[in-house]
Order: sequence, then structure tokens, then C-alpha cells
Amino acid sequence: MHLVKKIEIIANSFELGKILESLDKSGVHGHVVIRNVAGKGLRGTTEDLDMTMLDNVYIMAFCMPEQIKPAIENLRPLLNKFGGTCYVSDVMEIRSVKCVASL
Repeated sequence: MHLVKKIEIIANSFELGKILESLDKSGVHGHVVIRNVAGKGLRGTTEDLDMTMLDNVYIMAFCMPEQIKPAIENLRPLLNKFGGTCYVSDVMEIRSVKCVASL
């Protein structure tokens, strides 16, 4: 096991290409995208789900701790301009040396 950083972004789907390009530019090449997400933010504001449910994406990416600063520096202007939210947390990655199917 080793420590990695998890980046979670919730943003409008129209900005997905720019966000993924920004992550890639930062050296964060792997990601997961979940489309059509809706929810309520920490600020307590709610939005009309009929208007927002199909417009938002959830992006999850992982990187080494030394990559997080450039990633955030590239993401912050996009999120400030187009909206969205980003969370960064410490997680442990477990690397498997044997395929479970071969056991």
C-alpha cells in the first residue's frame, strides 16, 4: 500500500473536456467520469433537479502527492470561471501482485 491523492470534481458537463485536458496537462492521466449526477452542496443551496440532473459530471482521479499542486493550480481557474467544486483527500492504493482470477 502507498499514499496517493484522490481528486473529486463535480462540474457542468460542458466543461468536461477542459477539465480532463487540465488534469492531463498536470500529469494526472487516469480518471473516472460519472455522468448525470445531482445533489446538494455544502453551502446548503438547492437547485431545480429537472434543470441540473443531466448537466453535471463527477470526475474522480488519483495521483502521486507531488502532482497535486500542479493539478490544483491548473484546475482552479477553470472552476472559478465555469463553476464546480473540487475535493482532494489522502487515500491508500493497494497494488495487487497476483490476479485474483488465477488463485
